[in-house]
Amino acid sequence: MATFAAGQQTDRAVLPQQLALEFASADTPGSRDETGRGRRRAPGSGHRRGETSGGSPAVGCVTPTPRGGEQSREAHPAVFVLDKDGRPLQPTSAARARKLLKQGRAAVHRHAPFVIRLRDRSVAESSVDGVELGIDPGSKRTGLAVFTPTEGETGVIRHGLYAIELTHRGSQIRHSLARRSAYRRRRRSRNLRYRSPRFNNRTRPDGWLAPSLRHRVETTMAWVGRLARWAPIRAVHVERVAFDTHALSQGRDLSHEEYQHGTLSGTEVREYLLAKWSRACAYCGATGVPLNIDHIRPKSKGGSDRISNLTLACIPCNESKSNQAIEEFLSGRPKVLAKIIVQAKAPLSCAAAVNATRSELTRALGIAFPVLRSASGGRTKWNRRRNGLPKTHSLDALCVGTFDTVRQYPRTVLAVAATGRGTYARTRADRYGFPRLRLPRQKYFFGFATGDYARASVPTGVRAGTHIGRLAVRSTGSFNIRTPDGLVQGVHHRHIRLLQRADGYAYMTRTEGSEP
Repeated sequence: MATFAAGQQTDRAVLPQQLALEFASADTPGSRDETGRGRRRAPGSGHRRGETSGGSPAVGCVTPTPRGGEQSREAHPAVFVLDKDGRPLQPTSAARARKLLKQGRAAVHRHAPFVIRLRDRSVAESSVDGVELGIDPGSKRTGLAVFTPTEGETGVIRHGLYAIELTHRGSQIRHSLARRSAYRRRRRSRNLRYRSPRFNNRTRPDGWLAPSLRHRVETTMAWVGRLARWAPIRAVHVERVAFDTHALSQGRDLSHEEYQHGTLSGTEVREYLLAKWSRACAYCGATGVPLNIDHIRPKSKGGSDRISNLTLACIPCNESKSNQAIEEFLSGRPKVLAKIIVQAKAPLSCAAAVNATRSELTRALGIAFPVLRSASGGRTKWNRRRNGLPKTHSLDALCVGTFDTVRQYPRTVLAVAATGRGTYARTRADRYGFPRLRLPRQKYFFGFATGDYARASVPTGVRAGTHIGRLAVRSTGSFNIRTPDGLVQGVHHRHIRLLQRADGYAYMTRTEGSEP
């Protein structure tokens, strides 16, 4: 048996374990947590992913420590630079960008993310070393990190320049498709005019993905293409699989050197089992306690280290079971026994869906970029823990692939949420399907549209101040603006200045490591 909590006895025949895992997985932010040392959080106390909101570090999370005598590894995000013809140059610092804008040598090309365009320089007159891009695909959010690699005495060192966390709207697409399907099903039972069946659209082509999954691929590729237009990307690193499924499947024991004592020691197995067994004890359902890796069929009775023979167990259940057969241990609970046997043989369906999306994304990236390197989520986690970084999608993207040290990373992240470009529907239906209001056919009011990125400078009143965010327009001329601090309602259009037209995304800036 091998434990997730530090300081517990481990079985040498199974993979040696590291410290307790993080509180939550970035791919499943709503999942239940596990704690190290059996400590429970006080009621009402929240936490950030991989770090606590207070001064003490989270249990099981390595506190970031500066290397090489540095005071801090956090840095301001870089600014993307274009030449006078719109071609990407090497990103620069925020201070340098302010100086160029003040001198009139550059103009603002875009606000989110911030991009400037030089007036007096071209690519031929500049030195462009290039940057690299890391991608961490997730089920709900995808992390993108722009960085520069350098060779150091200890190996490859990465300097993070810019970080983006892209929130997908796959669940909204799935909900809309399910609602449309319900409308079609309801019409079939109505006494409506006859329409002959159509069969030309019933065949799915090879490589077909559901619209909610296809959305993840297309949205990620769209933002990779945008970054390629703003930065000279030379190579792309992508997390292709959440787990090394080739090593976990094929009926093989995980006994080869790299998984026993090498860089990926225990990482792939822990991540897979935590996701498969919902971070709970398989025997009693306990959560929030240290979890051990337990053999369903004991090794003393012919059991193996195959992934289908491993499960999660709390320390009391693991000690009570000892080397008993599972049929003997659960003889008085036949329902639990049947559930464990079925779940042990079942594949991880959600991970399979995400892996299918990642495979399609990797294929599309391979067509767009000549230099593409892929890695597994286990290696990403090992890199992140080794460098003492908190658990976020953007930092996971920075840690994808093979390297040695993260020297710096941006202290703020651009949170991008896919919102769509509106709908053709002119009504809103109630719960019974009847229209309850009608929408205007006009999109722009007083020169603004919903989704525009704007700045509101209100001189007086309860809303006095400067508010920057996403607009929601009204025909009355009194708009709402969503800012990082909340929703500001009833701002008159004469106080608003347009910064960026709506492009189907909402933009927010937040501190690295904070809750999205």
